[in-house]
Amino acid sequence: MIKIGNVEIGGKLLLAPMAGVSDLAFRHICYEMGAAMVYTEMVSAKALTYGDKKTATLLASIPEDRPLAAQIFGHEPLVMAEAAPMAIEMSGADILDINMGCPVGKIAGNGDGCGLMKDIDLAGRIIEEVTKTAGVPVTVKFRKGWDKGSVNAVEFGKMAQQAGAAAVTVHGRTRAQMYEGTADWDIIREVKAALTIPVFANGDVFCGEDAEHILRYTGCDGAMIGRGSFGDPWIFRDGNAAIAGEVIPPRPTIAERMDTCLRQIELSAEMRGERLACLEARRHMAWYLRGVPHSAAYKPDIVKIETVEDMRKIAQRIKRDLR
Repeated sequence: MIKIGNVEIGGKLLLAPMAGVSDLAFRHICYEMGAAMVYTEMVSAKALTYGDKKTATLLASIPEDRPLAAQIFGHEPLVMAEAAPMAIEMSGADILDINMGCPVGKIAGNGDGCGLMKDIDLAGRIIEEVTKTAGVPVTVKFRKGWDKGSVNAVEFGKMAQQAGAAAVTVHGRTRAQMYEGTADWDIIREVKAALTIPVFANGDVFCGEDAEHILRYTGCDGAMIGRGSFGDPWIFRDGNAAIAGEVIPPRPTIAERMDTCLRQIELSAEMRGERLACLEARRHMAWYLRGVPHSAAYKPDIVKIETVEDMRKIAQRIKRDLR
């Protein structure tokens, strides 16, 4: 059992906050597969304070998917402090996470996300202000550093702990690396050794064995899984088995993949509307088919999906032809 402040986490594997991926439907599927906690897509603190309706929809949740963390980003301490309780109220989340690791240009280049790793004093003020208003434990996600010449994850982690963070997650790449190259698990291990609050490892967990390995190597309390979950919510089931020293179950059949993908998109359509769900279904379905021989033949149809019925028909053909 892991405790983040007063919140108990019943497992070691978390689903990362990912824009355009970790929506309510995918989070729910990952919970079913064994994720111990999931995060909303990151939302702009400034947009929240402006009452942006689209931002509010990203925080929608269902009561059974708990514990839940809501993630916000921004670089203005008072705006972040104002947005924190709004994010918690809209989502019903148990934890408020601050994004200080997003490497995308329009985020980091504006001083948000990983941009805050270049201004450790400002980052500290943000954490201090947010912990005053959030009403729930506050956590922070950050990276190895901005680039190879400014690797400051250990210093940053110490600052976060001192400023009041109840836990941190460390992605083992610099902002300059984006998602290229290999994640540095050594720096994650150094952060874990330097802190007394829970530390979660993030980076290069693409199968159940990776989840067990990163925990054993870094000594971290848990691992956060991002890209490794794309089209593969079973990674949580497999990771939990590996961590427990149990036999990892067989990979899902084509029918299981398609049925799970379809259920995800149907839930998304119910919660967010069919048009948006089907636009996102195009990439989600492609992810669910990664590594499946001959599945590329269906790509021309997948990229044209416009309705849930379109998706059902493609799924039936795939189950029939590729079983």
